[in-house]
Amino acid sequence: MIVALDGTVLLVAQPDLQRDLRASVTQVQWTSTGYLLAVAAFLVIAGRLGDRYGHQRLLCVGVLGFGAASAGIAVAPGVGWVITLRIAQGLFGALLQPATLALLRLVFPPDRLGAAVALRTSAIGVAAGSGPLLGGFLVQQLGWRAVFLINVPVALTIAALTRAARVPAPPRTGSGRIDLITAALFAAELAALVHTLAGVPERGWTASRTLLGLLLVVALAVVLVVRERRAAQPFVPPAVARSVPVVASMAILLVTSGGMFGALFVTTFVLQNDLGLDPLAGGVRVLPLTVLMVLGAPVAHAGLRRYGARRAATAGQVLVVLAIVSLSRLGPTSPWPTWSATFAALGAGFAVVMVTATGTVVGDAPPGYAGAVGGLKQTAMNVGPTLGIAVAAGMTPLGSSTAPPLGAGPAVSGPAMDTALLVLAALAALGLLPAWLLPSRHAGDTGRRHGRTQDPAHRGRRASPSERRDEDGRNLGAGQQN
Repeated sequence: MIVALDGTVLLVAQPDLQRDLRASVTQVQWTSTGYLLAVAAFLVIAGRLGDRYGHQRLLCVGVLGFGAASAGIAVAPGVGWVITLRIAQGLFGALLQPATLALLRLVFPPDRLGAAVALRTSAIGVAAGSGPLLGGFLVQQLGWRAVFLINVPVALTIAALTRAARVPAPPRTGSGRIDLITAALFAAELAALVHTLAGVPERGWTASRTLLGLLLVVALAVVLVVRERRAAQPFVPPAVARSVPVVASMAILLVTSGGMFGALFVTTFVLQNDLGLDPLAGGVRVLPLTVLMVLGAPVAHAGLRRYGARRAATAGQVLVVLAIVSLSRLGPTSPWPTWSATFAALGAGFAVVMVTATGTVVGDAPPGYAGAVGGLKQTAMNVGPTLGIAVAAGMTPLGSSTAPPLGAGPAVSGPAMDTALLVLAALAALGLLPAWLLPSRHAGDTGRRHGRTQDPAHRGRRASPSERRDEDGRNLGAGQQN
């Protein structure tokens, strides 16, 4: 919640920050871009660190560091300090996200894990939705620095609760030392990808910097794959890379978050530029999306238990696609209840996808690798929105005779909006393919696939190496069949 709240609150505080520190538009953008790059580059590394040194310890370090960086930003004398501390805040924030998912896996039994994931999804929705309101109040009453000061007591409270909590010890994986060179390659690959995609709205897909950035991403990916294939202990464990449900769930989250956030990027400018709404009125139109995300998470959990991950994810995916297509049919003359209902459908569908894919990722994570899987999942959730916004920006005209003032966003005409949203709907529809690779059984059956056998004869006895190999083979085969 603290990470989601911080991100949405900052958007409201940036104009006041710019005036107070006399910062340029580019410098203000880097207060967000620097944070995003740090989080994206460090998430997978943070997950592996948690698997090795303990997720409870990493969560405590991350939240205290996040709070300390927030306090530093609140007293920063210039925008350079703000950017530097925001990058530090991103590094510590990356420690938090995989750790929370891994701790859920350790604390909750398989039959209650889905409810915990649904509650986490609802909490994120509440934080993201309340951020603009809380940020607007704090900025208006106390100034932009107050939005960072509120993180300090929250961080201290979370750290105290983390230290007091009793968490079972994670299983030993024998993963050995972390390859620092491979970790650096992962960080460089993800940072280059996010930085390139984040620059598309300003430069376009055909700009030389964009093409060079994509070329660098491909080159780093090739080097990384070659090194991983030759490594005795790959950075991404083979048990994770071979898990069909885990890989499918991350693919679903990538394309679905890309489609939804890209659609929000387009429709936000439509609401403000074409319909003439102010930011608050536009936010009220989109509010049903947040409400249905919060309320839809528990319902999604119930559907997941009854119908299984495959059907639940497919239903949520179809709802997201239909909602984005419906947005392409709306315009300035469409009544506001139609806008709100469409956003509500989008939020409900995304809640189902989030709960199903996250529950599958956490539940199907091989024992001892919950942090690595959590890091990969959060990476997909960071890259997806950046990709969606880049696709949306590439489909909308920038700069025309009717363009809004600089910084207000692209001027989106009706046909351009329709085309962009249909392309984003197609992007989200790609998630239907991996959705059919998810298990069809109930979510509560997850734990038995990783050696948590219910046979009394096996309780209290360590499996032999040959038994473990046989069990791994059956698990892999079951995952491929489902």
